Amino acid sequence: MLNTKPLCPAFGLEASGVDVSGALSDAAFDEIARTFFAAQILVLRDQRLTPQQYLAFARRFGPPEPHVIDQFHHPEEANILILSNRRKDGQPIGLADAGTYFHTDYSYLQVPARATMLYSIEVPKAGGNTLFANQYAAYDDLPDAMKRRIAPLIAVHHYGNRKVADEMSRVAASPLTDEQKAKMPLITHPLVRAHPVTGRKALYAVSGSSYGIVGMPEEEAVALLDELAAHATQPKYVLSYAYRVGDVVIWDNASLLHSATLTDPDDPRTLWRITIKEPSSKLDALEVLAPTFAAQAM
Repeated sequence: MLNTKPLCPAFGLEASGVDVSGALSDAAFDEIARTFFAAQILVLRDQRLTPQQYLAFARRFGPPEPHVIDQFHHPEEANILILSNRRKDGQPIGLADAGTYFHTDYSYLQVPARATMLYSIEVPKAGGNTLFANQYAAYDDLPDAMKRRIAPLIAVHHYGNRKVADEMSRVAASPLTDEQKAKMPLITHPLVRAHPVTGRKALYAVSGSSYGIVGMPEEEAVALLDELAAHATQPKYVLSYAYRVGDVVIWDNASLLHSATLTDPDDPRTLWRITIKEPSSKLDALEVLAPTFAAQAM
């Protein structure tokens, strides 16, 4: 069994004594997957992975989706996005300030993200934490009247951060080229989603790429989204995670918001990111976990 301990009282687990560099048995991976979906965040300590080993492990969760910012794809594996403030020959080798606002990865795509993984290669002397906000708890705590109000609502998403219009700001979404922007159409998702594996309801991407609500005037829609985002990112829902070298951190995009934090540009930091989309096939092996979680929630 996995040797785990809580990251905080409400959610999140770290696991030691597991090596994901080789071929995991189905039983071993099933335990990791069940632990992950129950915890929402799973940290696997002390990993030593090649790009190929990292990607092979990620594929067990579902299909990886290369990030639209293709200039910072890993040279050996395009499904890995390099997050780094290092420079080589005066040029950045990765995204330095990616996602420094609460958001949900790939909520601007028609098929959203199931999980995101970060493999920590190099940590700064200070800072660089990721903040995670529990959207199961945020939804559960809403007044019944608000739950009824938002139950039928559909949000409009596109790439970006609705709170920051200046693309050059360090807290804006990472800027895209015109060609990359052309690949990002308007997308819609429910404000409240039943988790595709656990079945639990959660607020979905109320901060970040949600810019409006179908059938609602823009000013009213943004006010509602801002109200929900303020509720959903209260300190009581938030875990701040500090990385160690060798960590593989996996988080559940269907039940969390997350935000990177700014670091000193001269304090080196490097991580490899892989984002896993929800599988399109209903026969995906992980979908068999849904009845188990549904039974546990009753």
